[in-house]
Amino acid sequence: MQSSGHITKMQDSDVIVIGSGIGGLTAAALLARYGKRVIVCESHTIPGGAAHTFRRRGFEFDSGPSFYCGLTSAESLNPVKQVLDVLGESLESVPYDPLGLYHFPEASLPVYSNAELTRKEIAKITPQGAKELKRFEERLLPLYDAMKGIPTLALRADWQVIPVLIGRYLPSLLKMLPHLPLVQASVGSVMDATVQDPWIRRLIDLECFLLSGLKAHGTIAPEVAFVLGERSRAGVEYPVGGSGAIVKALVRGLERWGGQLLLGQHVEQILVENHKVIGVQLTKGEILKAPIVISNASIWDTYTKLLRPEDLPSSFRKAALNTPAVDSFMHLHLGIRADGLENLTGHHVVVHDSNKDITVPGNTCMISIPSVWDATLAPQGHHVIHAYTLEPYAGWERNDEYEHKKQQKAQTLYRALEQIIPDIRERVVLELIGTPLTHAYYLRRYQGTYGPAIQAGQGMFPGPHTPIQGLYRVGDSTTPGIGVPAVAASGILCANMLVK
Repeated sequence: MQSSGHITKMQDSDVIVIGSGIGGLTAAALLARYGKRVIVCESHTIPGGAAHTFRRRGFEFDSGPSFYCGLTSAESLNPVKQVLDVLGESLESVPYDPLGLYHFPEASLPVYSNAELTRKEIAKITPQGAKELKRFEERLLPLYDAMKGIPTLALRADWQVIPVLIGRYLPSLLKMLPHLPLVQASVGSVMDATVQDPWIRRLIDLECFLLSGLKAHGTIAPEVAFVLGERSRAGVEYPVGGSGAIVKALVRGLERWGGQLLLGQHVEQILVENHKVIGVQLTKGEILKAPIVISNASIWDTYTKLLRPEDLPSSFRKAALNTPAVDSFMHLHLGIRADGLENLTGHHVVVHDSNKDITVPGNTCMISIPSVWDATLAPQGHHVIHAYTLEPYAGWERNDEYEHKKQQKAQTLYRALEQIIPDIRERVVLELIGTPLTHAYYLRRYQGTYGPAIQAGQGMFPGPHTPIQGLYRVGDSTTPGIGVPAVAASGILCANMLVK
């Protein structure tokens, strides 16, 4: 039941979740499945947070994530798949291979699910590098094999995880022991021990950057081990209907188990009395009461906009607000004519300048053309394109220069697209340019960020706990990793912790 208004009868519930991003929906749907009365309040008119889809003139666009592993395979470790199974929901998806093409100025590299095929392609560029990459992968994959014995769905974010692990997963735990140093290690330290070739080092930096928004020395090893393993075992696929299909499946699961999603209901404040949560206040002044509130808003938005300064210990608040953030993005959403593009593939990454760092805004451009796999996303004879690149929030203002600056900043994305579709500009029938301001506005995200930039070894992600009794957090500022599996995992850890 998605309502937008009459909530007065819904005064009391067990749990209120603020925000319907994947983390919030996962926690809410699982708690409903566990028998709790759950309400999700979403200020947007569309659920999904950074993973929502939107339609314009017959084109369906992903607003954020575009790359998925293991959504349907029985072999998969993807937390999203585990949650949907428990909720009794499933997705339809289209498998594809190669999973993408990386375009460097000096060469283009197809990346396959089968690591050996990829290494064969790399050997054409750097034979020594291909051997070193094999060593690098062999160092990380045993960690994946150890992790796969412990499903995320079995985990929780408190001490009670220990009896669960020892009682049910002791063999897998013992298998993990030799790899414990890797669990906290950075990918960079593994790379330093196995790879000298500068081309391969840049390739590993690029893959880490695509995953976590940070290069190899900032990314934790389990994240890359997980992706390497999932790619080869569960395969890469695109959900029919885009990221919105995952959101719809979670909403169906939530409602099937009696939970409620309220759209267009903005939470103004989390209500706290004596260091304890008592509920939330909506913009229209209505109050919803519950002993547990879960915020899917970012760490910065939760602690500045949803709580009063006096609700938190000041040293804790200050430290939390000092968490470094990944930059925002420029987005280019295009509808184009598809005639003559029969052999197009769906995923591309373009690095413009080898002499510049891959993290320089505009230098690395990500491109997704999902209508290659799911023709329903575009009108007949057309394709839908989503291209994006890092862009800092600072300096953006909605002033007389705004439209000009938007066009100017989009040029790097057009130049990247021209490497795949040389006459792209003549084909455009619909153009939408998103800036960090668009991001901040629609997703209600602090500075339009994609989450914290916590370097490996320089601090832990805070997890779901807060100093306020009954208040918990989920989403990309609680667990490492960018993307859908990480936020789904955050929702699982939080939900499991709230039940016996």
